[in-house]
Order: sequence, then C-alpha cells, then structure tokens
Amino acid sequence: MTEVKRKGSKSTKDIPKDILEQLNSGQIETANLVEWLAVDQRLLLENLLNQFGRTKYLTPILSGIEALKKQTVNTINEAIGTGLFEQSLKNGDTEILTIISTHKSDLIRCWATYTIGRNQKLDVSQKLEQIQHFSADKHFGVREICWLAVRPSIAKNLTQSIEILSSWTNHKDENVRRFASEATRPRGVWCEHIEELKKKPELGLTILEPMKSDKAKYVQDSVGNWLNDASKTQPQFVIDICKKWEKKSPTKETAYIIKKALRTVGKQSE
Repeated sequence: MTEVKRKGSKSTKDIPKDILEQLNSGQIETANLVEWLAVDQRLLLENLLNQFGRTKYLTPILSGIEALKKQTVNTINEAIGTGLFEQSLKNGDTEILTIISTHKSDLIRCWATYTIGRNQKLDVSQKLEQIQHFSADKHFGVREICWLAVRPSIAKNLTQSIEILSSWTNHKDENVRRFASEATRPRGVWCEHIEELKKKPELGLTILEPMKSDKAKYVQDSVGNWLNDASKTQPQFVIDICKKWEKKSPTKETAYIIKKALRTVGKQSE
C-alpha cells in the first residue's frame, strides 16, 4: 500500500494536536518547513532515548544544548547529533548510530548526519562517501542539513573535496548532483562562507560546468545561486562565465541558470 503524502499546515498554530504529537514522538516525518520548525527536538530526543533504552544519554545532551550561545533549530540539531555521537563513543554503542540513520523521523536522520560530520577519525573522502546516502534522502530537511554537517570539512580540504564532488555531477540522482553544488557555494545559507571560493570562484568550475544545462530545476537553482554568491565578490568572473555558457550551451536550462546567476550583478548595474 502506497503511503499518502500529507499536506503540512500553513502556520504552527494550525498543526493538529495529534500530528504534532506524532512528530514529537518520531512516528511521522514533517510535511513542510512549518512543521519542521515546530518540532520540539528536546522532546523528540527524550522519546527516542526512552524507546530504545538509552535514557542516560539525555542529560549530557540537554546540557550541550543549554550551553549553546544561540539556540536555533539548526544549532540544536547539531548539538543533538554531536551529543549522540559522543555518547556512542563513550558507551561503545554503534547501534544507536544505525537507529538514527534509518529512523522514520526526518529530524532524527538529520541528527545522524552530524555523527559523520563531527567524526574526527574520518577524513574528508570518508565523510563524503558516508554522507552521499543522506544527500539522496527523500526529505528536504535531511538534504539541507547533510551538507551543513560536512561543509566545515569541505572548506578545510577544498581541493580534495572539489575533486571528489566533481564526480558527483553526473550522478543519476539529481539530489546528489545538487549536493555537489550546494555544499560548495561560496556564501551559502545558514553557514560560514568559504573565503577561498569567494576570492577564486574558478576553483569550483569542475563542479559547475557539467551541470550548466542540468534538466533538474533543483540543480539549476543551486548552480545559479552558486554563481550569484560568487558575483558578490568576483562579478566579472560570473559575467564572463555566463557569456561563455550562453554561446556554448544555448538551452532553456542554461538560460535559467544564467538569469539566476546574474541577478545581483543586474541590480548593481541599474
């Protein structure tokens, strides 16, 4: 039997009580951003740990959340994922990592991405290899958090990361292709900038070039946003690339990417 896709509420106050309870207990996935932001991650964590007999993990992880300078959905998400990873190491508990990596709840799978991103025993190639599964997740939240989880490692190992991610640009799954672009955006969203790419955006061309006429709008948006990021520090580079692509790839997909790429440059020239 095929699961019917739920339509999420338009505001937090409109989320039915039974739906919120199911979200907070990890029984269902969030249907949209409103629900994603409404989940009580502390309660979800408590319910998870109670269900799997790991209640002793709760207090140290909650302490980590309370120690945060700024508590947002993303910082709490990271604190819980990091805390679960630390508890798994402390208690020799690899099973908990499997449980959260394959859990029904999208937010719990988000926590799992940080058990990869914060694992100092993994080099960047190992992190990217393990994160690829999450980059193809069916849920938008997991796809967004997974690149955030490994972006610091990508920034620190930029040359190697770009080389690896360049091979993802021909992947059959558009979500994996999009990850290659989104994870390396010079500025990005909700994350620290990659200064090297702001100064030398040409370093990212081996990722961008193969996707300049990608059929998936999800990928087109990311490539366009990547170049728009770059245009804020290196506008002439982006103008030149767009002119080149316009001649080399006269497709509607490329035209759409170029339009997104030049939106900041266009405002500056008005």
